[in-house]
Amino acid sequence: MLIRIVRMTFEEDKVDDFLKVFDESKEKIRHFPGCSHLELLKDYNQANVFSTYSYWEDDEALNNYRFSELFKGVWSQTKILFKEKPVAFSSKKYIEV
Repeated sequence: MLIRIVRMTFEEDKVDDFLKVFDESKEKIRHFPGCSHLELLKDYNQANVFSTYSYWEDDEALNNYRFSELFKGVWSQTKILFKEKPVAFSSKKYIEV
């Protein structure tokens, strides 16, 4: 399983716009083939910083999403709201205690 984390910092006055985009697309993303989990996290101290935390079957499933029309539509609406460049990375569970 691949865990994908994307940290996004938005313009303060664009947070509601982002939340609308996320709300309209979250079920489609979560039910995209190969996605088994999706969370939206809000930074504890910064109201304009959010992260998505998602589980993907493997690289192929994530890449299928990243090159899909769904992603292109969501990303085109989201990227114009950023204050800073997003940070994205993939991980896998190594140790759970």
